[in-house]
Amino acid sequence: MADLFDIPFEEDPGPALASPAQPRPQRQVLTVSELTSGIRAALETGFGELWVEGEISNCRVWNTGHVYFTLKDGGAQVKAVMFRSAHRYLRFKIEDGLKVIARGGLSVYEPKGEYQLVCEHLDPHGRGALQLAFEQLKRKLHAEGLFEEGRKRPLPALPRKIGIVTSLDGAALRDILKVLGRRHPNAHLVIRPTRVQGEGAAGEIARAIAAVAQLDGVDVVIAARGGGSAEDLWAFNEEVVARAVAASPVPVISAVGHEVDVTIADFVADLRAPTPSAAAEMVVSAKEEFCARIERLQGRLHAAARAGLQRRRAAVHLLATRRGLAGWQARLAMQGRHIAELTHALRQSGVALVARRGRELQGRRTRLEAGEVRRRVAAMRGRLVAADGRLSAAARRRRDRAQARLAALAGRLANLSPLAVLARGYAVCWNADRTEIVRRATDVPAGERVRVTLHDGELDCEVRGRYGSDH
Repeated sequence: MADLFDIPFEEDPGPALASPAQPRPQRQVLTVSELTSGIRAALETGFGELWVEGEISNCRVWNTGHVYFTLKDGGAQVKAVMFRSAHRYLRFKIEDGLKVIARGGLSVYEPKGEYQLVCEHLDPHGRGALQLAFEQLKRKLHAEGLFEEGRKRPLPALPRKIGIVTSLDGAALRDILKVLGRRHPNAHLVIRPTRVQGEGAAGEIARAIAAVAQLDGVDVVIAARGGGSAEDLWAFNEEVVARAVAASPVPVISAVGHEVDVTIADFVADLRAPTPSAAAEMVVSAKEEFCARIERLQGRLHAAARAGLQRRRAAVHLLATRRGLAGWQARLAMQGRHIAELTHALRQSGVALVARRGRELQGRRTRLEAGEVRRRVAAMRGRLVAADGRLSAAARRRRDRAQARLAALAGRLANLSPLAVLARGYAVCWNADRTEIVRRATDVPAGERVRVTLHDGELDCEVRGRYGSDH
């Protein structure tokens, strides 16, 4: 492409300078869009895929999921972008000051005419992406206090129901069941199967922990999986799993991998077990310790009871050998005999007293039946009948007087009622809206409407003429 500045301006050189043998070159005019498009095509095809090392600055994550940042070193900088389709697979968080090696290609952002590096992948400089993501999440959760020992809860002494979150196909479940079956065969287990590795496994693990912990009666939850590589165990390093463990209403034991494997879930969990088998032993160890303590206390109680009984036997034997207490058994027997005699005499006295009171009661009943009780009752009944007759007559007289008075008052009320006046042929004249009674013909002008109330119904009338008392 010829440089635009090499093409002469369109001026007439004059006849002396014109050369008919050499035709004048034609000027090529490009638009800004065409120029930018050509530069972009040259950059994209000329450089291809690149690996660029630099430090991230001015990092911004948009709500669309795209990340815009600047890669710089000591002498230059270049703008870069990682689109959401590539950013969603990144294990660690992009932040300012992070040294990375970016893989991507050059392109041009045409609206601003800026060239930029479109990143397809980022690797932390000097360490792996998984290790960086692990350290970033660890710092974040530690700053929020999720690793504090003060928030860790002790395991229940006697768990009634144990929740297990793991894969049905893994060796972790078999190890846990084997240990629990040997040490606590009557344990109630609730198994929530889930994937423990691969894309989307972290979300399933978090949902499984929340579901098991919410079940009625579950006292402790074991989140477990067998050993593997860092990539295989990575689901337990995800933030969603860590927050599910922290939000669990019951204690959670993290039993992931082998003893050398450490995950974020181990730091957040209430207790970390080096292996799934060790987690099962930790759950039932509290039961064994509790039962052993009961046995020890039971033995101590029996020993204390035996020792106390021996001391009291020895004290009784010592007292029995003293002079003042000699023959106490005979005296105790005599006292027992005397008590038995008093008890018999008291029983005989009570029987005699009851018999005497019974005879007295029977005599009084006989005297009452032979008395004038019936005659007195008959006289009282007669007086009651007479009083009832007088009361009924008085009530009737009072009722008749009340009815007569009510009838008189009703008649007077009927005579004073406006309805009675209307019934005799009179009427009441109101203004049009029935808010005022018309008493004079001069109060209503001609042409105005009035309402006339009769004994039965009402008339809507129009005033056509007025006639005063002088007409």
